[in-house]
Amino acid sequence: MPINNDYTVKRIPPSDADLYKELRLEGLKDTPEAFGASYRDESTNARSYYYTLLENHDVFGVYRNTDTLVGIAALALSPKEKLKHKGTLWGMYIKPEARGNGLAKQLVLQIIKIAKETTEEILLTVVASNVSAITLYKKLGFIEYGTEPRALKIKDRYYDEVLMRLPLT
Repeated sequence: MPINNDYTVKRIPPSDADLYKELRLEGLKDTPEAFGASYRDESTNARSYYYTLLENHDVFGVYRNTDTLVGIAALALSPKEKLKHKGTLWGMYIKPEARGNGLAKQLVLQIIKIAKETTEEILLTVVASNVSAITLYKKLGFIEYGTEPRALKIKDRYYDEVLMRLPLT
């Protein structure tokens, strides 16, 4: 889905596993409080791990000029019968130099579009200090339904996470 002449949102093909891994690790390193995963945990994963992830999951990217990945987000769906009605938006990251021009919104809209075909609601967590992300999610209809205190611990600092959901039906 072209956003403008410079940017396109599309599912990331497994052949772009190296691009995905590089951007994912950048996000984990630069904003560790934004993710449940850690740079240390994921940096040791082989290319095959990311290839399989992209092959088997709904992972989308924002590409600049068709070959530079500047943003990522994914939708996880549970295979469990009692949980299939809930999808999870995870791994959202936009390179700092690409922020502020609607790319995050376009990524989330793509996730919502795909989720409407497969599930009844989208859940997400976002670190409480990320006001811009929380504002974006609220503008797109996500509802805050709770806060998990001390959800993440990085070194000696704790981070609360806001729990949000978007009903699709």
